[in-house]
Amino acid sequence: MINVLIVEDDPMVAEFNKRYLKEIDGFFLVGVAHSVNEATKVINSKKVDLMLLDVYMPGENGLTLLSKIREEKRELDVILITAASDVDKIQTALRYGVVDYLIKPFEFERFQQALTSYQNKHLYLNQQSKMKQKDLDELLLVKQNKYAIAEPLKPLPKGLSRKTLNTVFDAVKRQRNTPFSTDEIAEVTDISRVSIRKYLKFLNDIHVIDKTLTYGIGRPLYSYMYNESNRSALDKYE
Repeated sequence: MINVLIVEDDPMVAEFNKRYLKEIDGFFLVGVAHSVNEATKVINSKKVDLMLLDVYMPGENGLTLLSKIREEKRELDVILITAASDVDKIQTALRYGVVDYLIKPFEFERFQQALTSYQNKHLYLNQQSKMKQKDLDELLLVKQNKYAIAEPLKPLPKGLSRKTLNTVFDAVKRQRNTPFSTDEIAEVTDISRVSIRKYLKFLNDIHVIDKTLTYGIGRPLYSYMYNESNRSALDKYE
């Protein structure tokens, strides 16, 4: 079993992470910490293999804890799960050797991918004393198709049309740097909210828009923001 510590100051988010973790075999939750101080106490008292770490917390932030872990040369791996999406923090985390970086909000499938990938590498490496370059490459490197330049256009997901996508995307672009909701796009396009959700999910999946989850009373609320830097991702679809 891989021992996991969740470090998250928001009780609701921590609970979501706990539920997600329970869905994946091979992991054992040793505790939940709501601050760097609490996390340090757990690390000092229990065996922790993997930490699911937030950045923004009261007092010291998660990157400070990550730095301390590396300075102390602890045998502890870290996956960041955070709303921190600016490049400086991402680069800092990567330099400190995080094994993955999840930006809130995320789907369970992405969480599962991060944990399963870590699990496979963790178990494989623990069974080896030495490795050949070929085996290491298969473990660490993503193989690329040398003919990728000639890759044909991909079809849109089932149920989506290019014409409607263009209409929705035009409405998204008009929002510029202003957050928007499903209802707002439905109103300006005169398309049903159910359909709009499908198109916004697709645009979010290819990172043309970014989704933000706000926790309040009742169910979580989503808002979106146009990510112009990834506009070209749409060109891959016919």
